[in-house]
Amino acid sequence: MAKVFDAIVLGAGAAGLMCAMTAGARGRRVLVLDHAEEAGKKILISGGGRCNFTNLEIRPERFLSANPHFARSALARYTASDFLALVAKHGIAWHEKTLGQLFCDGSAREIVAMLLAECAAAAVDIRLRHRITEVTRSADGFSIATDHGLFQANALVIATGGLSIPKMGATGLAYDITAQFGLKLTERRPGLVPLTFGGAELEMMRGLAGVAFPVVASGDRQRFAEAALFTHRGLSGPAILQISSYWREGRPIALDLLPGRQPDSELREAKRARPNAELRSILADMLPQRLARVLAERFGDGAIGQMPDRKLLEIAQFLGAWQLLPAGSEGYAKAEVTLGGVDTAGLSQKTLEAKNVPGLFVIGEAVDVTGWLGGYNFQWAWASGWCAGQAA
Repeated sequence: MAKVFDAIVLGAGAAGLMCAMTAGARGRRVLVLDHAEEAGKKILISGGGRCNFTNLEIRPERFLSANPHFARSALARYTASDFLALVAKHGIAWHEKTLGQLFCDGSAREIVAMLLAECAAAAVDIRLRHRITEVTRSADGFSIATDHGLFQANALVIATGGLSIPKMGATGLAYDITAQFGLKLTERRPGLVPLTFGGAELEMMRGLAGVAFPVVASGDRQRFAEAALFTHRGLSGPAILQISSYWREGRPIALDLLPGRQPDSELREAKRARPNAELRSILADMLPQRLARVLAERFGDGAIGQMPDRKLLEIAQFLGAWQLLPAGSEGYAKAEVTLGGVDTAGLSQKTLEAKNVPGLFVIGEAVDVTGWLGGYNFQWAWASGWCAGQAA
């Protein structure tokens, strides 16, 4: 005998919990099912354990999607200010870091506790360690078979996320279920992910592992001014994670190693003022010492006064636009998000309900909407979850 609810939410993550508490607050009998042993697992590890829960600079154009306008409605209906009001209601202290990024002063657990408290107040039934074995639809609504029994509801919300960080339990369940009901999927690939390199570039980067430095990372059109970090496999750091979402295999990226500066004039001035100084010493005044030493060797270290101006121009052009060709990325294991997902063409922009399957909703990372690094994807989770919760 199936246990009957008004709405069933699959996934006890950010989007799922927001949707459940919103629907429950409307008086709906809501069930949340998740195979994990703990709710909000990705929330708990986010932001170094402090949860970068939203951003003050949320704009629709900072989200990637085959339909760049799709996220506009949800982001306008449930804003960063709305979530901050909820945070304030629960007395959670927070601070702004860089670029509008908001973090808990304490622990990400405070955000999970807040969501669970709101769910409890709305009488939401949350059941963990429930593995879903089958989803069907009939005249009676949606039936969810699990290893703990059968559940039924007129509304079903898919909030099981994407493929990123499989060690946290990520699966392709959202894609399997939505495809079963005829929803189309866009191309999926890892996003906000470290980039890997090969050959001589990799050998150089391994020797620089751990060195972080400010850059402007650019691709075909996007530019991100943040830090980059050398790793044993290539490049990471915020600027690299950001550009990775726009990068495609076979295309180069460029790093401006001295953003906002004029390396050509600085090198020529150093040649006049310190002609006996070695190039590595001059570069060490501009860059981390290990990086300066490697780059000086690349260009033939020696007294800068002995270098012709055309050589200094070559070095300056390199420092302003170091062209690099990634071999690949670290994949879903290290990706913070999944780019692509359920095609927005099949969903209501206002409610996230499937246009051709009444009662079926898809929210959060499962949808083809992916934000920038820095709280954007959490805000999409809150906004899409709230919108679906108003209708499910």
